[in-house]
Amino acid sequence: QVRLVESGGGLVQTGGSLRLSCAASGTTQSFNIMGWYRQAPGSERELVAAMTASGMTNYADSVKGRFTISRDITKNTVYLQMNSLKAEESDVYYCYAERSDGCTGWGCPGAYRYWGQGTRVTVSS
Repeated sequence: QVRLVESGGGLVQTGGSLRLSCAASGTTQSFNIMGWYRQAPGSERELVAAMTASGMTNYADSVKGRFTISRDITKNTVYLQMNSLKAEESDVYYCYAERSDGCTGWGCPGAYRYWGQGTRVTVSS
C-alpha cells in the first residue's frame, strides 16, 4: 500500500525558510507527478508546486521565485524549499503523488492521486 510521509514543517519567523520532504513507501514504481498543496482552515486546498518525472514544474504565482520543488526519482521523494515565508502562508501542507497508466506529464486522464497526512507550517509575524 502506498504511503506518503511528510516532514520538515514547523515554526519559522516571517522571512525565514523551511524545507519540506515527502517520501513515498509501499511501491517501487515512480510517480508521474509529485507535488504539494496547502490548506488553511475553512479554505480549499490550493496547489503550491508540482513536478513531473521529466522535470517539468508548475508553481502557484504567489510562490514563484521563493519556493523550489525538487524530486529524487530513485527515492520516490519530493522536496519543497520555501524561502522568504510570509505569515499568510501558515497552513497545513500536503504532499501528493499522481500515477496514471501509459501517460506522462500534466492532465493525464484517469490519474490516481495519493495524499500524505499533512505537515503544519506556522510563520510568525
